[in-house]
Amino acid sequence: MINLFARTFGATTFGIDGQIITVEVDSSNGMPSFEIVGLAAASVRESKERVRTAIKNSMLLLRAEKITINLAPADIKKEGSGLDLPIAIGLLSAQGAIPKEHLQGCIFAAELSLEGRIRGVRGILPMVVTARDRGFKKFFVSKDNANEALLVDGIEIYAPANLTELVRYLQGYEDMSKAVKTEIVTEEPISEFQDDFSDVQGQFLAKRALEIAAAGGHNVLMVGVPGSGKTMLAKRVNSILPELTPEEALEVTKIYSIEGKLGANGGLITKRPFQNPNHDASTAAMIGGGTIPRPGQVTLAHNGVLFLDEFPEFGKATLEALREPLEERQVTISRVNASLTYPSNIILICSMNPCPCGWYGDPDHACNCSAQEIKRYTRKLSGPLLDRIDIHIRVPKVEYKDLASKRKSESSAEIRKRVTAAREIQQERLKPFKLFCNAQMNHALIDKFCPTTERAEELLELVYKKKSLSARSYDRIKKVARTIADLESSEVIDNVHVGEAIKLRNNVDFNSY
Repeated sequence: MINLFARTFGATTFGIDGQIITVEVDSSNGMPSFEIVGLAAASVRESKERVRTAIKNSMLLLRAEKITINLAPADIKKEGSGLDLPIAIGLLSAQGAIPKEHLQGCIFAAELSLEGRIRGVRGILPMVVTARDRGFKKFFVSKDNANEALLVDGIEIYAPANLTELVRYLQGYEDMSKAVKTEIVTEEPISEFQDDFSDVQGQFLAKRALEIAAAGGHNVLMVGVPGSGKTMLAKRVNSILPELTPEEALEVTKIYSIEGKLGANGGLITKRPFQNPNHDASTAAMIGGGTIPRPGQVTLAHNGVLFLDEFPEFGKATLEALREPLEERQVTISRVNASLTYPSNIILICSMNPCPCGWYGDPDHACNCSAQEIKRYTRKLSGPLLDRIDIHIRVPKVEYKDLASKRKSESSAEIRKRVTAAREIQQERLKPFKLFCNAQMNHALIDKFCPTTERAEELLELVYKKKSLSARSYDRIKKVARTIADLESSEVIDNVHVGEAIKLRNNVDFNSY
């Protein structure tokens, strides 16, 4: 009995990282069959039909033999169509069409069409990063994925158009040039930010609160009557956030690569994400889920903003599920097939009306809600959840004089300069700990980097006892105070900084509802 064996390498994703898959192919005499083992999902098991037909339509010889393909490691669930290409190459090598020595240092990730064309797949960026780190020299992808793969230095990228072209190269009959970046013309907005804070009249406290939130990465809850500008303010937060650092940009791009949400050019994402899910979003959509867990909104907003409008209208279970990502800045999703951890370093911006009808506390409109309805409405937000939101502010109705004023408000560019300067101070301070902003500090780092004056400490003690604050609230007040001090380039936190942080924390009294 003739027994031929070959080994190739493919890749898939696991969480936001790449996972190298060893494709072992055995082709031997016997009853013709084609089996794929190694915990393959349906999309991978179906590849045998795509591979067999693609090889036939590429005018390549495939003998009718007993074919067994093992995908290792066998304890990890494999999904997606990106293993089509390594399976096809391994099969051709096992049957002697491609010399095994020509596959040294090569890795493949692409889908095959029935006619043998090489198609793109999701998640190429993290796959290429992992392949480079594992010492592979050449990565073969589709032309659709070439720009994305070229973001990674230190590994050669090739983008053959079809299976025939790739096989001829691996056989040594034809040369193949390395892939080069191609620019695809897309329509871009004329200005960098379409929404600017200069459009917002009045609302000085809200704008100040959002500046502090942007500078330190803090979470914000805005409470106000309909039409007070809560949504307009939230949608302008991205315009004052600092640029992504290279590390942050790579993390965001990997997430969007896995979800297949990169643009046509496949370039590095340089703008911070802004996610605004509808209030009927499920817990799985918000946190992530699926048979093999996929990222949710809290991960798609990583290193950016997650805006939840009409905050109490979200499901109770969905709101409570936010507690882990807000506290740990990551979310772990466990399923039978896998347990994955996704990053969720977000600025949470929430907005809500003070009551179901929206007019509670407004002097010009009568509130039609009963006391019981108002309590039921606000009690959807649990104490532990509110405790994780650093800044609670009221957004009043805009006064006519502010609305009619011809005086232009401060622009986003001006605010952004102050925010960026404060972030640079924080990044330098927290660099040894691989953190980017004050909101990421734990209790030990707060003790280390939040020196307070005697007057500031006395004020903190007074408020802590009077308001019966939790330890978490105490830490968050100090972190906000640290950000306020950074905006003023102050090394020490004074009572003025603490006082403003306390005011921003207690601007809304939910106990009075």
